[in-house]
Amino acid sequence: MEQLTSSGKITVSWHHRVLKCRDAFQAEGPALASLFQTEEGPSRVLIVIDAGLDAAQPELRANVMHWMQQHPEAVTPSGPPLIVLGGEQAKQDHVVFDQVVQAVHQRRICRQSYILAIGGGAMLDAVGLAAATAHRGVRLVRLPSTTLSQADAGVSVKNGINAFGAKNLIGTFAPPWAVINDATLLPTLDDVFWRGGLSEAVKVGLLKDPDLLTMIEESTSDLNNRDLDAMERIVTATANLHVNHIVSGGDPFEISRARPLDFGHWSAHQLEQMTGTRLSHGDAVGIGLLIDLQYAALELGASSALVNRVADCLASLGFPTHSDAMTDEDRLLEGIERFREHLGGKLAITMVTQPGLSMEIDQMDAHAVRQALRLVRSRGQERSLRAG
Repeated sequence: MEQLTSSGKITVSWHHRVLKCRDAFQAEGPALASLFQTEEGPSRVLIVIDAGLDAAQPELRANVMHWMQQHPEAVTPSGPPLIVLGGEQAKQDHVVFDQVVQAVHQRRICRQSYILAIGGGAMLDAVGLAAATAHRGVRLVRLPSTTLSQADAGVSVKNGINAFGAKNLIGTFAPPWAVINDATLLPTLDDVFWRGGLSEAVKVGLLKDPDLLTMIEESTSDLNNRDLDAMERIVTATANLHVNHIVSGGDPFEISRARPLDFGHWSAHQLEQMTGTRLSHGDAVGIGLLIDLQYAALELGASSALVNRVADCLASLGFPTHSDAMTDEDRLLEGIERFREHLGGKLAITMVTQPGLSMEIDQMDAHAVRQALRLVRSRGQERSLRAG
C-alpha cells in the first residue's frame, strides 16, 4: 500500500505525581497552591466536591475557599464549589459528567485552567471523564477521599462511567495533573468505605509484595479500631506499588492484553452490576479475589491454604466472603465474556498461585469456575454461621 504522507513515532512525556499529606488546605496550603501557579499568573480553578463528602465534612467548602483566598497569586476560583453526586451512582448515567462539562462552559474553564476534584473513586472517574473530554482535556487535580480511591482508583490514569449494564464502558486514559492523598479526609467514612480500600491492598500484596499482605494481617486490630496512622501506612504502600506499576510497567494505557491489577475483577465487576451496586466495589473485589484464588487452587496447582488465609484476612477486616448473587452462576459467568470484550477481544486473566507469584491464563474452564463459586459461597456461609 502506498504511503500517503509520512509516518513517525509520537512520544508524550508525563510526570505522574502522587503526593501524600494531612490538612491539604491548611497545613499544606502553600505546597498545594504551588501545583497550580504558572509564570503567567494565577490559574482559574473549578472546584468539584462529592456530595457524600460534603455532607460528612461540611466545613470542607469553607476550607477550600479560604485556601484560595490565601493564595491569590496561584489560584482564582471560578465560583463556589460544584457539589455532585458521589458513590457508584455517579457513574451510572451522564448526570455528573454533564454537570461538570456544563460548569466548564459556563465558568469559562479553558485548557490552561484546572478542575480540582475532591471525592470518592466513582465520582473522580466521572469528573475525570468530563475533564478529559471538555476542550479535549482540562488539567485535573484529584483529592481522593476514600481508602479505595487513595489506594487504587484515584492514583490511576483512567476515567470512566458505566453504560448498558457494563462497568466503565465509556472512558479514557488521561493522567491527572496531580493526585493528593490527604489522610484527614478519611476519618468520617462509614465502615464499608473505611475498609473498602483494603481489599485492593490485599490484591496488590498478593500480586506484588507478600510483605504488604503480612502487614495488613498484622494491622487488623488497628485497622478495625480506625487507627488513621495504620490506614495511612497501608494505603500509601498500596498506592506506591500501584503507581510504580503504571510508570515502570511499560504499558500505562493498557495496550497489551495483560492487566495484573485487574486480578479478581472480572467477577467483582459483574457482582456489582448484578446487585445493583448494593455490593460495594471494595466488598466485591474481596469476593472476586477468593473466586480466582479458589480457581487457581482447583486448576493451577495453587494451595487451598492461600484461599483460607486470604478469606481469614478479609473476614477479620469486616469484608463479606460470599454473596447471594453467586447463586446465579450463569449470569455471573457472563462476566468473563464482558471482561474479554473490555480487554479488546482476547481473554487475559491474571491468577495468583502464591503471594508475589502470578501468571496469565487465556481461558477459564466453566465447570471449574462453577465449582470455585460453590466452594467460596459454601465456605463463606459457614463462616457467617460461625460468626453469628
